[in-house]
Amino acid sequence: MLFVLNNTNTVGNQFLAELRDANIQLDRLRFRRNQERLGEILAYEISKKFKYDSVEVQTPLGVANMNVPDSQPVLATILRAGLPFHQGFMNFFDKSPSAFITAYRKVKKTGAFIINIDHISSPDLEGKTVILCDTMLATGQSVVQVCKELIAQYKIKELHIAAIIASTEGVEHVKANLPKAHLWFCAIDEEMTSKAFIVPGLGDAGDLSFGEKV
Repeated sequence: MLFVLNNTNTVGNQFLAELRDANIQLDRLRFRRNQERLGEILAYEISKKFKYDSVEVQTPLGVANMNVPDSQPVLATILRAGLPFHQGFMNFFDKSPSAFITAYRKVKKTGAFIINIDHISSPDLEGKTVILCDTMLATGQSVVQVCKELIAQYKIKELHIAAIIASTEGVEHVKANLPKAHLWFCAIDEEMTSKAFIVPGLGDAGDLSFGEKV
């Protein structure tokens, strides 16, 4: 399935508009917080797809019958840009374990690039629901390679991929290579530059969140 938040009018569009705004981006704290807010919104939307169990909760005045998720998802993100977005998911799935992946683009002399995965720090994903969240999904190559690496190691029950902004090309690449994954985006932009930056996008999410790297 494919869910796109800005296909409907919600307050989430305000947070997304602020993320894109070059002037508001100068406030690094606000930039991170808006990513966190959008992570919370997508976490809520994804939670609607989970299975639920009925439990009895003792209140001071009686017993309330409540439906709660039958299990907790594992939250995964790619360092470093995805950390604020990931925090939003952790705020809602506060009992969930997390997995962290170090991956980066290695640019060749021709200008093409390959994805290097340096390290995966993860709990046991066997039979688990996994939510991989990364702020931007440009070409989709990083996400596909990371997911294939996880799938090769574990029999994952259900895979959700979440991003704030995705490119049309990236979405198609993920759909072609991970056809069983559920996709959750705040927006999909049609264009990319020759260096694989999404247009209009919002710029380099990692640098805007944490400062320019050298």
